[in-house]
Amino acid sequence: MTTAHAPARRTAAPRGPRRWERLDRAGGGLATDLALYALSAVFALVTAVMSTLAPHRAWGSIAWYGYAAAALATLVPLALRRYDQRLRWVLTMLASAATVLVPLLLAAAQRAAGRADRAQEEVVVIERAGQRLLDHGTPYLAEHAIAQLPPAEWLLSYVPYQPAMALFGVPRALFGAAWWTDARVWFALATCAALATAACLLPRSTRLLRGIQTATVFPICALTLATGGDDLPVLALCLLALAYAARDRPVAAGLAAGAAAALKLFAWPVAAVLLVLFLTRGRRPALRYAAGAFGLPVGTLLPSLAADPRAALDNVVRFPLGHALVTSPAQSPFPGHLIATALPGGRVLAAALLVVAGLAIAVRLARRPPRTATAASAIIGYGLLAAILLMPSTRFGYLLYPVAFALWVPPLTQPGPQAGERGVHVEG
Repeated sequence: MTTAHAPARRTAAPRGPRRWERLDRAGGGLATDLALYALSAVFALVTAVMSTLAPHRAWGSIAWYGYAAAALATLVPLALRRYDQRLRWVLTMLASAATVLVPLLLAAAQRAAGRADRAQEEVVVIERAGQRLLDHGTPYLAEHAIAQLPPAEWLLSYVPYQPAMALFGVPRALFGAAWWTDARVWFALATCAALATAACLLPRSTRLLRGIQTATVFPICALTLATGGDDLPVLALCLLALAYAARDRPVAAGLAAGAAAALKLFAWPVAAVLLVLFLTRGRRPALRYAAGAFGLPVGTLLPSLAADPRAALDNVVRFPLGHALVTSPAQSPFPGHLIATALPGGRVLAAALLVVAGLAIAVRLARRPPRTATAASAIIGYGLLAAILLMPSTRFGYLLYPVAFALWVPPLTQPGPQAGERGVHVEG
């Protein structure tokens, strides 16, 4: 029984959209699109002029035209105030084709014709791994075998990936040098297939479009796919796993996460976080998820371990940790690398900090496990960001992972249609 003096309960007022969300919706989203394309054009032009890497300069010299054309095409409906969301999707697809597919295919054709400076080293590494997979049943060479090669070949002989990555090099091993056997072409096909499937699973909205733009048009992703590309199918499969998790489909989510983990170790933390997510939904969903998420990578690794366990250890563990004949060229000046190289015992200290960060994420998962794909994507994003910053050997391009996971948080919430999204069919 309440008294006359009992304080009334306050009902929390509904929160309006955050400032960045209001900014993102300006002009029906076209204003942000214009900024994205214009800044990307500047990035590509600077890359074409100033990059020290020939494949990057080649990408920038083509991509900046595509970004500039996309910016001009976006400016017209924005000026006319015609906020048609279908047009935004079309422009995104055209921008992706102009800044990824055109530079990629042109570089692949030039490389097949004899230009050796039209691909990053990882493309050569993966294609050679595909040849070894066919010849010996494992993509890896043991360190003693690498030591017998000319020193100039040592770096290209290490394969710091999971065995399934070598499958992208099999077309060139079977059919020889051609534009369509370039490993990047198959990276692009796998990436497009995974992203298209993920887009079909989620409601079509401005938030989803922004997520697609991040994984395709965003300069770091576009440059990576056109010049090297091995990270993009891994990222796309992880995003697909999150989309399946949002639709509560544990088997499909497990297969997508397992396929990514069979390609690269970067996907293993993603698979682990999603396992925690499915554990919150019950034992049976977790088991159905785990069968694919961990069965696939383990199953693909076993043949290589059976063929030559020492070679697998030398490539997958010792080389990334800096205990090989040569050091990894991934030396971006992030805190982990600076600590490892500038301080006495720095490599041990950087590894300890990385372990501490991992334990902090583990405690967070144990105390507050994610119950939605949205929460899982956020945890994956900041967890990978911490790992990238603290790893002794890492690349600037790896930032595409946390950026993509962060910007896929909104579309995974499966919102209804937003204001101003005219002519868009939203599936529940």
